[in-house]
Amino acid sequence: MAEWSFLTNHAQALLCIAHDPGVRLIDIAAALGITERSAYAIVNDLAKGGYVVKEKEGRRNRYEVQGHLPLPGPAIRSTTVGEVLAVLIGESGAVAPVAQRKSPIVTRGEIDAGASSADSG
Repeated sequence: MAEWSFLTNHAQALLCIAHDPGVRLIDIAAALGITERSAYAIVNDLAKGGYVVKEKEGRRNRYEVQGHLPLPGPAIRSTTVGEVLAVLIGESGAVAPVAQRKSPIVTRGEIDAGASSADSG
C-alpha cells in the first residue's frame, strides 16, 4: 500500500522552516524522507513563490516565513500561510515568528475571549 500525506512536501518543508529558521537542507530532507537535492528544489520553489526569504548567515542560510501571504490555489486563497502554520504548529509549539504585514494572526485564545465578552455584553 502506498503511503500518502495530507500535507505536500512543500508544506512539510515550510513547517520545518517555521520550527527552525536556520534548519539545514539535509535536515529538511531527513525529516521528509527525500533527497537533499529535492529539499533544495522545494525550498527554492518556496523562495521563488515568495513564501520564504533566504538570507545568508555565514556559510548557512536563514529563512523567514512570509506568513501574510495567501495560500496558493483558488479554493483557499482567503487563508494565509501564517494562519495555517498557527493551526498546524499549535499555540504551545515552539515556532520562530513568521513575517507578517497588514493584520496579525488572531489566536484561538483571542477568538474565545472575544466570544466570551460578546456573550456577556
